[in-house]
Amino acid sequence: MEDFSPSDLKTILHSKRANLYYLEYCRVMQKDGRVLYLTEDKKSHLYFNIPIANTTVLLLGNGTSITQAAVRMLAQAGVLIGFSGGGGTPLYMGTEIEWLTPQSEYRPTEYLQGWLSFWFDDGLRLKAAKELQIARVDYLRKVWRKDRELKAAGFDADCLEIDAALDASLRQIRTATKTTFLLAAEAKLTKQLYKQAAHNTSIKDFTREREATDRANSFLNHGNYLAYGLAASTLWVLGIPHSFAVMHGKTRRGALVFDVADLVKDAIVLPWAFICAKENATNQEFRQQCLQAFADHKVLDYMFDHVKKVALQGRELNMEDSAS
Repeated sequence: MEDFSPSDLKTILHSKRANLYYLEYCRVMQKDGRVLYLTEDKKSHLYFNIPIANTTVLLLGNGTSITQAAVRMLAQAGVLIGFSGGGGTPLYMGTEIEWLTPQSEYRPTEYLQGWLSFWFDDGLRLKAAKELQIARVDYLRKVWRKDRELKAAGFDADCLEIDAALDASLRQIRTATKTTFLLAAEAKLTKQLYKQAAHNTSIKDFTREREATDRANSFLNHGNYLAYGLAASTLWVLGIPHSFAVMHGKTRRGALVFDVADLVKDAIVLPWAFICAKENATNQEFRQQCLQAFADHKVLDYMFDHVKKVALQGRELNMEDSAS
């Protein structure tokens, strides 16, 4: 097979790409200029095509292998590859997925430069963290007001209890003077949303534990890692390394991925994890529901828009701080 340039594909902007794949018990390979995955059973071998030009992330779970030729084609198409345990949750002691990012020296420079223009200043980094947290609350309100299925299941942003919790969280975010206060506000809101979700779905005695095996916790882990994949893809396309977190800790590996994924996790992953747990859905059914919701509510667009906004505001924040 001859190498091809990205222009040989009908390039689709990453923010508009439709597919995120999770594969297990299969072999990913290149065949006749395409990337395929092969499933095997006792009676047959089946090949399935992966439309790499319209794919953001390929997540490989248990029992998978991938050829070097396939990796080369995926890299040329700008597809991130991630490795996880079964069901899309972490493999090693609950740590984050290890992302393999395509090598490209031709990504934009202005977003990293803008990000670094404020990142080394504690006050400006706090402002950026607040911006993302406010966007997180705004997105939850937007999704829960718009999505009829979520509203029918009790996830309505105009519900008095939820509306009050969101307003209180916004006040805490805007008045926070330290990142630790922001983290506390985030944790408090998420805990309230868990309580409301458990009530809406009649799931008794729910406790958020990442190592727990009940369906709600398992689906939360699974859906969160799908969101991490989209966040990692957003940052790679914009050329911003995962090390420059604004909220989750300057020394935590991949922390900026968590900051960006937080924009959408509570709005989409959280309610669907509880709804699917109530309906006794399979991992595949939950995953498909999550991916459909990501597409319906333009998750990648939202991530790109707000990361770019914070990055490009970096110089302005720096100039304002210098003037004051």
